[in-house]
Amino acid sequence: MRYALIGCGRISPNHIAAAQANQLEIVAVCDLDKRNMRDKELKFELGESVHQYTDYFEMLQKEKPELVAIATESGKHAKIALDCMDYGCNLIIEKPIALSIEDADQIIEKADRLHLKVCACHQNRFNKSIKKIREAVEKNRFGRMFYGTAHVRWCRDHEYYDRANWRGTWEQDGGALMNQCIHNIDLLRWMMGDEVEEVVGMTDRLHHDYIEAEDLGIALIKFKNGSYGIVEGTTNVYPKNLEETLYLFGEKGTVKAGGQSVNVIEEWRFSDMLDDPEEIKRQFHENPPNVYGYGHTPLYADVIDAIKNDRKPYVDAEAGKRALELVLAIYKSSSEKSIVKFPLENCTTTDFKGKFE
Repeated sequence: MRYALIGCGRISPNHIAAAQANQLEIVAVCDLDKRNMRDKELKFELGESVHQYTDYFEMLQKEKPELVAIATESGKHAKIALDCMDYGCNLIIEKPIALSIEDADQIIEKADRLHLKVCACHQNRFNKSIKKIREAVEKNRFGRMFYGTAHVRWCRDHEYYDRANWRGTWEQDGGALMNQCIHNIDLLRWMMGDEVEEVVGMTDRLHHDYIEAEDLGIALIKFKNGSYGIVEGTTNVYPKNLEETLYLFGEKGTVKAGGQSVNVIEEWRFSDMLDDPEEIKRQFHENPPNVYGYGHTPLYADVIDAIKNDRKPYVDAEAGKRALELVLAIYKSSSEKSIVKFPLENCTTTDFKGKFE
């Protein structure tokens, strides 16, 4: 399967490694900065058969890839995705899938109309720990779900934002919730039944006065099934990343996933006593080298299989929209000091320009 990557920045090594692990035919990489492409060429020994482009339209015309991964700045995801689909490309889109509800809807509609597969790159759904927890949810081992909480307590310093001037801007990124916390927000919504009734949120910029968006976000969520959710996300933790955790509390079960990127089961308690909690904690424990985890490779495998067997990817464009919608709803609630009802319509990150000025 012919594969190309657009965007060769911070997350691109995970995409290239996943493409190689799944034996895709990497035909091209594309980036406005030739140094980024050269760096990946050397790191992954791509060779001369992998062509380099600074214009993705030229790449699409000449290389005709079947699968394209988009790993540019967030604000460009939607336009590039829509353009790629005009060339018949299936897509893996780095999170967030877009920065507006309208753009996410356009991606979903176009993919359906052209019979193309679009995957939102929420790779933590493929963590061994998360797959085990999801299995318990689907088997109703929790009974009635009471509430769940998602915490991302990380550090992002001045140097991080200096390395890419789009970071922390409303037009191209958003803040801690949209960039750093959206994976865990996706997991919380997914585990708690997906359907949200209303959200109330607060955001602030406490420490990073050189960015436009928030470095702290807190929210309360009411799901349509009667359960509740709590989100806490920040990039203000001193002096380095502390944790990313997901808690689920049900009538008959309690689970905690932790570690760098919810890749460790730290608590496993169920009334049915079907398994040994200590064995579960030992078996479902991964120690990835960074917060990106090991999920990209199985995510790629799933997308390849979805294309070959004409089915939806495990994490489809609709899932990407749901995670985006929840973050935007928190922003809207904070900005308007109101409870936001779902579904959310006509909302984008640029609606909140100047919020902290």
